Amino acid sequence: MGFFSKLFGKKETKATVNKRDLLSVEVGDIIEYDLADYEVVGKITYREGSYIWYSYQLLGESKTIWLSAEMDDELELGIYEKIQLPVASDFPKEIVFNNKTYSLDESGQAQVTGEGRSSTLTGQKIRYAEYCDNDEVSFISVEEWGSDVEASIGYSIDSYEVKIIAGSM
Repeated sequence: MGFFSKLFGKKETKATVNKRDLLSVEVGDIIEYDLADYEVVGKITYREGSYIWYSYQLLGESKTIWLSAEMDDELELGIYEKIQLPVASDFPKEIVFNNKTYSLDESGQAQVTGEGRSSTLTGQKIRYAEYCDNDEVSFISVEEWGSDVEASIGYSIDSYEVKIIAGSM
């Protein structure tokens, strides 16, 4: 403390920032990935029973991507981009996209909580299906939101490929 601080009784306060990991990213944080910076503008938390996973909407200079994060036996991460796919809500056993066949890996229902741009989704129950190619390199995620069906294509990444800069306390 300096002389004047002691004299006038002002106390120094230091801001503390909570350390982030890929399961605690917040809206407003910055994600560095693949030599680009993205702002987290939306967050969706999915709950199926006691199992929880996350999707973060990342807004970049030239595109929007989604970062998925879940703790299964180990941390699983993926980068996804929306695609146009004529998928019926009955979720077929196979999907063909860009001349590649994707097989149904898992499906179910989840309760959703949204934050940021995704805040209007809170309270919805969705149906989902996850598909993977034969090499398990490329994945398609399909989600039924009421009468809308959305599809995204993605791939796995490692945690060392992502850096989180906390944008809030």
